Amino acid sequence: MSTTTPDGHVHLTQAERDALRARYRIERDKRLRPDGNDQYLEPKGRFAHFVEDPYVQRVERPPVVSEVTVAFIGGGFAGLCTGARMKQAGIADFHVIEGGGDFGGVWYWNRYPGAMCDTAAMVYLPLVEEVGTRPTMKYVFAPEIWRHALRIAEVFGLRDRALFSTNVTLLEWDDADSRWVIHTDRGDRIRARFVAMGTGPLHKPKLPGIPGIESFGGHAFHTSRWDYAWTGGDPAGAPMTKLADKRIGIIGTGATAVQCIPPLGRDAKELYVFQRTPSSIDVRNNHPIDPAWFESLESGWQKKWLMNFATLQTGGFADEDLVKDGWTDIAIRVRDRIVKDLGENGNLLDMALVQKAFEDSDDEKMTEIRARVDAIVKDPATAEKLKPWYRQLCKRPCFHDEYLQTFNRPNVHLVDTDGKGVERIDEAGVWANGKHVDLDGLVFASGFEFATDFTRRCGFETRGIGGETLSEHWKDGMRSVHGIHVHGFPNLFIVSLSQGGGLISNITQNLVEAGTTIAEVVRHAVETGRERVEPTAEAEERWVELIRSAPDTFLGNPECTPGYYNNEGKPLTPRDRLNVGRHPLGPVAYFQYIDDWRRSGRFEGLEFRRAAESVARAG
Repeated sequence: MSTTTPDGHVHLTQAERDALRARYRIERDKRLRPDGNDQYLEPKGRFAHFVEDPYVQRVERPPVVSEVTVAFIGGGFAGLCTGARMKQAGIADFHVIEGGGDFGGVWYWNRYPGAMCDTAAMVYLPLVEEVGTRPTMKYVFAPEIWRHALRIAEVFGLRDRALFSTNVTLLEWDDADSRWVIHTDRGDRIRARFVAMGTGPLHKPKLPGIPGIESFGGHAFHTSRWDYAWTGGDPAGAPMTKLADKRIGIIGTGATAVQCIPPLGRDAKELYVFQRTPSSIDVRNNHPIDPAWFESLESGWQKKWLMNFATLQTGGFADEDLVKDGWTDIAIRVRDRIVKDLGENGNLLDMALVQKAFEDSDDEKMTEIRARVDAIVKDPATAEKLKPWYRQLCKRPCFHDEYLQTFNRPNVHLVDTDGKGVERIDEAGVWANGKHVDLDGLVFASGFEFATDFTRRCGFETRGIGGETLSEHWKDGMRSVHGIHVHGFPNLFIVSLSQGGGLISNITQNLVEAGTTIAEVVRHAVETGRERVEPTAEAEERWVELIRSAPDTFLGNPECTPGYYNNEGKPLTPRDRLNVGRHPLGPVAYFQYIDDWRRSGRFEGLEFRRAAESVARAG
């Protein structure tokens, strides 16, 4: 039988661990689908407006015809961090081109009730020290995150050269003039010496491919385009009074749904939660940040916190846990178990030992998470359906102190589909488990595209030397140097998680590092009078081979229940592995490597050329 230690950790017997493995496989197999990512739909037809901006009315303007040193496509934290670093590097001549009506990226779009970040603000909010921000709480809500984004734009003077409500339609390289030509849906024609793209890993809304989805006669919207005009309320948390007489359904129980279901349950007459796979819900324990304590932090504290978090969250060793959250908890358990096994059994430190320590610690952690469901949810049958049967990192871990409690409300109904999902939708509502639920409104909490092609997600094509498209260059998978530079596409920089640090628990650290690297490369090119920067074919091939050598992560774990962390349960092809791959030694090693690389001033793997040299080589 399992035992509980004085610190509250559950220790399992080997028989219990074997039973867990069997249960995990059963639950995974229920949810496996042959269509993988193809089960989702793009917002088209009736739902085409889900990619439009409901917050700012587009105002027509004359087309912009200009030439700049740098153009950045995307006004989220990627563009803000890169723009800030550009200004610090002395590059002030640039545009930021953003499809939304203001800066903020995902935090401009995500205004659903209860929206907040599952990563602690001290490490998630980028450039806190540089802009003089103090987070109000350990985990801050979306309006505060958006205000921080606007604060970065204000401090670094990025707004004056921003083009909002503007979508790029084509990006093409002019080889004769060593310039990128940017075309937009406003008729703009912008020539830029350098272009960086940060269109976001979670940017384009997706819809569940449920039969009859377009036939629903009630009101429907995606969480990233919350319709407060219909629900009442606002992003600050005001009650959604217009739902008091309405029956609402929500499809999806991932990280977004976990946050918006509590306010929906509070305000709707009836709420029906359609669940295919339950999320793991750990303790959030949010609390205000003490201003006096914050002011006592020494200069450079955020960089220290960032590396501490990344180190612990990816299985490294640190003297202390500065963040102290659910992300680091599992890593510390693994660390302590490794130390214990080494000390007691005289084992050698190898991957088998590390893997066993991870599996044992994860088994215990998930057992505790399931026990938490029993302790909170009053109805035993509902509690059983809310228990997650998979490893914690198979799906995005969630942390919340009101979600499970919401299912104790008499007006909140869990419709668990035992892994099958909703059967179909008709004009009056939703069919699930052979029963029909009449609804006035339907909320899609189905998330964003993650593993689809880069060009599909960003919404435009990029043509490099000789007219080769980025899609063609990446037909067998992403190819880059550092996840940033691409051979055949001079003066182009990509900001993404792939082929770099790939730290999914704190995406903004990846963005800051990429922005810092790009700014240093551009600064060096400008100061030395080089017109073109391009990685060599040899350097690109070496980096691709390095990425190929990386061990499998949960993105390729066949034992995981399907989700966007693991390619919806489908085995990764060699192409997939390149598209989601990261540095083989993990995020910390990558961040240290890229910092040394840019500080060296040698920029190994890149060629810096003057215009005349480029023409001669082309000839």
